[in-house]
Amino acid sequence: MGVLILVRHGEPGLKPDDRLAGWVDVPLSRKGIEEALECAEELGRFELDLAFASNLVRTQETLFIILSGQKKTGVVVHEGSGDGDSTGKVDWYSYPEKLGKKLIPIYLTPALNERYYGRLQGRKKQKMEEKYGAEKLASWRWNFEPGPPEGESLKAVYERAVPYFKEKILPAVKAGKKVLVCAHQSSLRALVKYIEGISDEDIRDVRFSTSELAIYIYSDGKLIRENSEISPELKRNI
Repeated sequence: MGVLILVRHGEPGLKPDDRLAGWVDVPLSRKGIEEALECAEELGRFELDLAFASNLVRTQETLFIILSGQKKTGVVVHEGSGDGDSTGKVDWYSYPEKLGKKLIPIYLTPALNERYYGRLQGRKKQKMEEKYGAEKLASWRWNFEPGPPEGESLKAVYERAVPYFKEKILPAVKAGKKVLVCAHQSSLRALVKYIEGISDEDIRDVRFSTSELAIYIYSDGKLIRENSEISPELKRNI
């Protein structure tokens, strides 16, 4: 039975209630590490098969902390590089006996990055509210479009995250793998919008707290969210 686990990274050094981090590459705060450890405990009931994260360090740190609770070793797979077969891929599954542990392939991709905030990147939210107005800032952050000045809208994030999800992540889930995806507020909202068929209007109300989990079971051609309050008509073949 395939399982898809979405998790937002733990609290970053730029606190989410203070600054708009975007592509600013900051590590986890002490609280963020503790949040990731709680996730590791929660996900101990799953034996994960592979994992995905963005190119930003806060997702990677969260991911490796979560994997510390697994009886496997995470190995970052660099697609199209190395001295493997004619495709350049190394078969990491042939190495477990030498390493003494089973392996979890980890794929890192910019497709799952947080949105690029343009002129707002790394700036304090309070200062941006004073400059542009609270209503305008909220619109840029939570509406499907438009995005902030010179930055990405949620629609733009959707257009890079969802194709990657459909090509790389979903096939593994359909094949019965237990897959962990560690990403960001915007990229996770984009994925949930696609998975649950949420409208452009209703996606405004979908939010992920730091280290919040969304767990889906693949059954009868659908991804069904655990403990979901979403009506059946929003669940569609995927």
